[in-house]
Amino acid sequence: MAPAFWGGPLLSWDSPNPRTLERSRRFFDPNPVDNATREVADQRHSAGDMSLWIFRRIAARHNFRPGAYASDICPVNWPMIDYFEAPIIDVTPEQYAQRLADAASLSYSMFYWMQTEAPCPDGGRGFAGLRLRGDITGTEHGLAMAPYIRESRRIRALTTVLEQDLSLDVRGDRGAVNYRDSIGVGMYRIDLHPSTGGDNYIDVGACPFEIPLGALIPRGKSNLLAASKNIGTTHITNGCYRLHPVEWNIGEVAGMLAAHCLETGQTPHGVHGDDKRLAEFQSHIEHRGVERHWPDISGY
Repeated sequence: MAPAFWGGPLLSWDSPNPRTLERSRRFFDPNPVDNATREVADQRHSAGDMSLWIFRRIAARHNFRPGAYASDICPVNWPMIDYFEAPIIDVTPEQYAQRLADAASLSYSMFYWMQTEAPCPDGGRGFAGLRLRGDITGTEHGLAMAPYIRESRRIRALTTVLEQDLSLDVRGDRGAVNYRDSIGVGMYRIDLHPSTGGDNYIDVGACPFEIPLGALIPRGKSNLLAASKNIGTTHITNGCYRLHPVEWNIGEVAGMLAAHCLETGQTPHGVHGDDKRLAEFQSHIEHRGVERHWPDISGY
C-alpha cells in the first residue's frame, strides 16, 4: 500500500507535484511520433515530464536509420518506484539484501501493472507489448545493474555546503556563494523525495552554484578524497549537488587532485590551505576544461 502522504495509489500515472505537493496526473503513450521532421501525433507529447514515455527516453527510434530500433527505449526512473519503506544503512547484510529485493519487487510490480492494468489512451487497459530490456541494461533480470540510491554517508569536510549558501529565497539577486576554492559549477533545485516529516516532496529553488574543493577533503584524513554523494553537503544541499553533471565534475576533479598531489608531493590539505598552491591547481584544472565560475551576465 502507498503511504498516507502519497495521497492515492502508488501504482498509477499519478505522482506528487514537487512544488505544490498536489497529485498530478501524468500520461503514458508508447512510441509517439514526435520527431521534428514528422507530424506531431499529439500536442501532449511536448509536455515535458508529464509524458512518462518521453520523460527519460534514451533512444527515440525516429532519430536513427529505419529499422535500427523497433521501439524507443525508456528507463523507468519515476517517483512511483521510489523505495522508502526501510533504510539500507546501518543494517545487517541480510537486511540489506532483503530491502534491495523489496525495492526490485516494487519495480516489477509497477511493470506488471503497466502491462496488464494501466489505463491506455484508447480507453483500454494494459500495454501488453512492454518488455524489460536486459540486453540494454546488461542484466538477466532486466532491471538496472545496481539501484540508484539518492543519498549516502557524507564526510566531515573542511567545507560543508549549507542551504543558506545557495537557496534562492535566502541569496536572491546576490546569487550563490562564490568560493575561494571553487573547482566547478552546478545548477539544480534542492529536490528531496519523501521526508521523515511526512512530505512527499521537498523542493527549494536554488541559485546557480559552485563546488568548493574543501567539500571533497575530510577534516582529519590526509590520504582520502570524497566524491559523488559523499562530499561535505547536508541532507538538504545533497538534493542539488547529487545531480549527474555535478557528480561528474566532482569525480573528475577528485581524480585530478589525487594525481596532482602524487606528482607534486603535496597533500590535499596542503593544496587547499595555501593560496598559491590552490591557484596552481585551479589553473591546472581550468586548462583541462573545468569551469569554476558561472559567467557574469548582469551586463547583458
